[in-house]
Amino acid sequence: MTDLSKRSIVKMVALTAVAAAALVGCGKKEEAPKAEAPAAAKPEPLKIAFAYVGPVGDGGWTFAHDNGRKEIEKAFGDKVVTTFVEKVPESADAERVIRDMAAQGNKLIFGTTFGYMEPMLKVAADNKGVKFEHATGYKTAENMRTYDSRTYEGAYMAGVIAGKMTKTNTLGVVASIPIPEVVRNINSFTMGAQSVNPKIKTKVVWVNEWFNPPKETEAATSLINGGADVLMQNTDSSAVLQTAEKMGKRAFGWDSDMTAYGPKAHLGSAVINWGPYYVKAVGEALEGKWSTGSSWWGVKEGAIEMVNVAADVPEDTKKRIGEIQAGLKDGTFSIWKGPIVDQAGKEMLAKDAVADDKFLGGVMFYVKGVEGKIPGGK
Repeated sequence: MTDLSKRSIVKMVALTAVAAAALVGCGKKEEAPKAEAPAAAKPEPLKIAFAYVGPVGDGGWTFAHDNGRKEIEKAFGDKVVTTFVEKVPESADAERVIRDMAAQGNKLIFGTTFGYMEPMLKVAADNKGVKFEHATGYKTAENMRTYDSRTYEGAYMAGVIAGKMTKTNTLGVVASIPIPEVVRNINSFTMGAQSVNPKIKTKVVWVNEWFNPPKETEAATSLINGGADVLMQNTDSSAVLQTAEKMGKRAFGWDSDMTAYGPKAHLGSAVINWGPYYVKAVGEALEGKWSTGSSWWGVKEGAIEMVNVAADVPEDTKKRIGEIQAGLKDGTFSIWKGPIVDQAGKEMLAKDAVADDKFLGGVMFYVKGVEGKIPGGK
């Protein structure tokens, strides 16, 4: 190798070293890769519990509430965890169950029958961090509110159908507990029937329980033997419809669609859809917007509907049911509009006056056409 070649190589090496040094001096160096930020922790799901007065398979009231619970799961997925306890009696045992629900970490608790009101108030006072929802009651607290459905709207529509379908002009109601809700439904059923058939009379048998199929069966049999050929109920099982089926009479489903329990007897089902309210309530809890108060939802809010009206019901009657539902939805029709008189003929609501919710909440009288007396009443 010549001296020139050696010098060229040495020069190239030197230039390379200078260039590298220049790069270092300018801060051109390789940076270490940044560590990724840790993923945000997933929020804990909202724990929700339901106390049911009957079994989930009652086909009526509790079944309807459980359908609403399932709507919550469908709407919110893994943001919620729901559980329930069925057949919780309206007694001191209710307080034990509800208190246990709070102790298990449930932050939203639904009590689904009138008799849970006082027990829930007690538990709510001791668990300020838990939200309580009580169905059909009227007492509230800072962390407890009430909700209800306007079941009298379904009863009235059932009455319209019954008034057209009866052959004896005698209707029967199997009633549960003598509270305004039930008395209001008996009256509304009678008023609906009288709107199409002024000759209607309504007989009532009280069983003093929400869910007791043998007692409900016995009461329905008694009514049929007493001349009633169309029955309605304000109890929670399908026993009344099944009894009508066996005895060749007609009846209605109540709270849920009961068509399958007595397809020949079934004239229609006055159903409650709790889903819309339950989804709203849970949404408010999740968003931190929940507050105390009272809600009473009906046809207008999608909570009450008459479904599966029997094929042999006259078309003009079916049309009338559609008109009533439309009127209740847009506010152009009122069921409790005067004049309304009691059994003795005393005016309870003046002509053209429309009952407000305060009036409706205190109905403890029978309208003209209902026979007998309210247990414990005058």
